[in-house]
Amino acid sequence: MPLLRSLRPRQWAKNTLVLTALIFAGSATDPTSVARALAAMILFCAAASGLYLINDLSDVERDRLHPSKRTRPIASGALAASTARIAAVALLGPSLVLGFLLSVPFGLTLAAYAVMTLAYSAGIKQVAIADVFVLASGFVLRVVAGALVLDLAVSDWLLICALQVSLFMALCKRRHELGLLGGEAIEHRAALAHYSPGLLDQMIAIITSAILVSYSLYTLWPDTVAHVGSTRLKYSIPFVMLGVFRYLQLVYVKDEGGAPERVLTDRGIVLIAVCWAASVAAVIYGH
Repeated sequence: MPLLRSLRPRQWAKNTLVLTALIFAGSATDPTSVARALAAMILFCAAASGLYLINDLSDVERDRLHPSKRTRPIASGALAASTARIAAVALLGPSLVLGFLLSVPFGLTLAAYAVMTLAYSAGIKQVAIADVFVLASGFVLRVVAGALVLDLAVSDWLLICALQVSLFMALCKRRHELGLLGGEAIEHRAALAHYSPGLLDQMIAIITSAILVSYSLYTLWPDTVAHVGSTRLKYSIPFVMLGVFRYLQLVYVKDEGGAPERVLTDRGIVLIAVCWAASVAAVIYGH
């Protein structure tokens, strides 16, 4: 179904970041907290899908020049622009209203995410470096929103890690686009004219190191140790390393990375993620 494809259900996996605070605060065994967090995640899915439609409407001409995006329903003509506009309003409007009803701080965060995403579609995506920072900030807002809806504090280190992982994926995405589009890159996205494979490789190397250092510090930080009751969270560090290295392998060896949601469904990535989640859960909920 063209409309469903345009809502990008694969991308909804990103919104599980809303559950981060729930899990790390040890509240995943409280039914009320779980229900509120899940409601927040669903509202983020609805708002994000509405924003995807708006982005596709604004990008329709550029998408028609892209080797893979030209098959998107709006760009290919399978979905009428008028239908997409109606669906965008029907998803974005109610999700924002319900967001404020669920929690005013959460509603403000969801609104901030919507404004930032619209600004990205309107022009920021054409500004090199600023484009990847805005993309990454969207992930951080998901983590913040999940904490605010439960009235929980989020570790600064956890927010830093979320920002760095998001930057990592955004930079890998830009690198893939630059290689895929070659000399036609600027016709699809003006910002790509201000990137080069060498620059992106250096930035990816820097952010990779930052992720591993930041997560390691987070697991051993006094506040974290006091919260979980031990230093055993450090045993999850190898899984983060494995996950990052596997992602890099997929980007550099298998030439993937253009669609992070697809890379994240790689069997190796999924297995590593399950092992990491199990190790974290064992520490937080095992005592």
